[in-house]
Amino acid sequence: MEAAEIKPHIFESDDPRKTEGSEKDVINTEEGGLSDPNHIDLHRALKARHITMIAIGGAIGTGLIIGTGEALAKAGPAAILIAYGWVGFIVYLVMCALGEMAAWLPLPSGFTGYAVRFCDPALGFTLGWTYWFKYIILSPNQLTAGALVISYWIPSEKVNAGVWITIFLILIVCINYFGVRFFGEFEFWLSSFKVIVILGIILLSFILMLGGGPDHDRKGFRYWKNPGAFNTYIEKGDAGRFLAFWSTMVSATFAYLGTELVGVTVGEAQNPRRTIPRAIKLTFWRILVFYVLSVLLVGTLVPYNDKKLAFAVGASSSAAASPFVVAIELSGIPVLSHILNACILLFVFSAANSDLYIATRTIYGLAREGKAPKIFARTDRRGVPVFALAISSMFALLAYMNVSSDAKTIFKYFVNLVTIFGLLTWISILVTHICFVRARKAQNVPVESMAYVAPLGVAGSYGALAFCILIAFTKNYDVFTHNKKWGTFDYKNFITAYLGIPLYLILIVGYKFATGCQGVKPEEADLWTGKDEIDREEAAYVARKEAEAEKHAQSHWFYRKFVSWLF
Repeated sequence: MEAAEIKPHIFESDDPRKTEGSEKDVINTEEGGLSDPNHIDLHRALKARHITMIAIGGAIGTGLIIGTGEALAKAGPAAILIAYGWVGFIVYLVMCALGEMAAWLPLPSGFTGYAVRFCDPALGFTLGWTYWFKYIILSPNQLTAGALVISYWIPSEKVNAGVWITIFLILIVCINYFGVRFFGEFEFWLSSFKVIVILGIILLSFILMLGGGPDHDRKGFRYWKNPGAFNTYIEKGDAGRFLAFWSTMVSATFAYLGTELVGVTVGEAQNPRRTIPRAIKLTFWRILVFYVLSVLLVGTLVPYNDKKLAFAVGASSSAAASPFVVAIELSGIPVLSHILNACILLFVFSAANSDLYIATRTIYGLAREGKAPKIFARTDRRGVPVFALAISSMFALLAYMNVSSDAKTIFKYFVNLVTIFGLLTWISILVTHICFVRARKAQNVPVESMAYVAPLGVAGSYGALAFCILIAFTKNYDVFTHNKKWGTFDYKNFITAYLGIPLYLILIVGYKFATGCQGVKPEEADLWTGKDEIDREEAAYVARKEAEAEKHAQSHWFYRKFVSWLF
């Protein structure tokens, strides 16, 4: 049975008021274009399976498939395993914090709504805009990655990267413009394909590690000994190995960006008291399988100094952007490396498509809440926020920086920008959770009444917050080091690495100055508005499902036990 329709988490205002208008307005909404100034409603055409796969599809993308190549070449297999494992744990804590708030009070506006209610309206405003900044940079980043993947077959010297960027950009804009129903179905099947492919890659990598490839070479952990488990960076010896390890924090953080989208979309699901804990538990297993296991296996198959790796020093002209493609080449499997590279191209295309969608709905949601120009809340007769789509698409044109610069270099710049905006999002969520815990303690909300409580509580959020702040300030430490190779201060990496921090602070201070808003006191935080309605809906849903449970118990047990955790 197909899940009930739900709406994206931050794509609409949490304002319970409906758009005012007469019957004429309704008719115009169904038939007309943009003539009606009140024409600001999205069409509710996305189902639960669509939203879940959009979230997972966005998380399994460029960071995991391509970003690991850069991290491996710079730091070595052991370093990236530790980095991806530790950052994965931090992401799990962020998800637990988000899950606790979402289980208590699912809001359509997601974590921006929580920030406004529990912490400070200025933080909610800043968080919404920071999230939009993140996704308008992710779109050109994905287009850059697409050009990088294609260079495996056709070097940029033969066909300019701008050609491929133009083709991809036209396609993703058209898919987003055709309407949300088409987009949702398209992205559902494409993201499902991505999950199947990544599981296939993991299984193949394990077989190749044990010598199951055509070369029958049982590699095991050979490359951890030669050239070694840790590469050096800037310095020699232990200091160089630590610096190399810490430099991978950018790649690891970038790989996990988008994971928080799963928790927020689940916050709109029916029966949140059961759905939220399950979603958090499954997030832990997704991190362990999709990320940590993938990184462990690829580190056993590809030495960090292999010239076939695009990010390695002295890489060949036909080098692959993904280390998984290099692993297949080294194992001597004919043709399969080209097939996998084509699959990775689909990965990147899917991620670019969903990133543009999220960017569009984010600025639309801000406009609905009065935090962005009203024109971005206007929709056409198909419910597409065309002006929001146009402004978000314009930023995708940044991908044309590839025309005059090396794709690998531009890719790093975009990763820097996206990572800092992503970290600021996580920091804001953790701060909001800390304020939420203070509020429920100040208002004597018993733990027994909570649908879900973060396993490590507020201490886990404090620890994750401290680590996220540490990464935010030190993730691009190499711009401050003296490196003879550069000769001068690396201002481009410095700007892209830290631009988000002053912008974040300016938005908070500017909003406070413009509105005069104050932080929310714990005893005055709104923990209750809307909760009664959610509780009633949940009770009705549980009663209905219990009546159907016996009928479907036998037919759905295999899916629930063995398949559902993937999705």
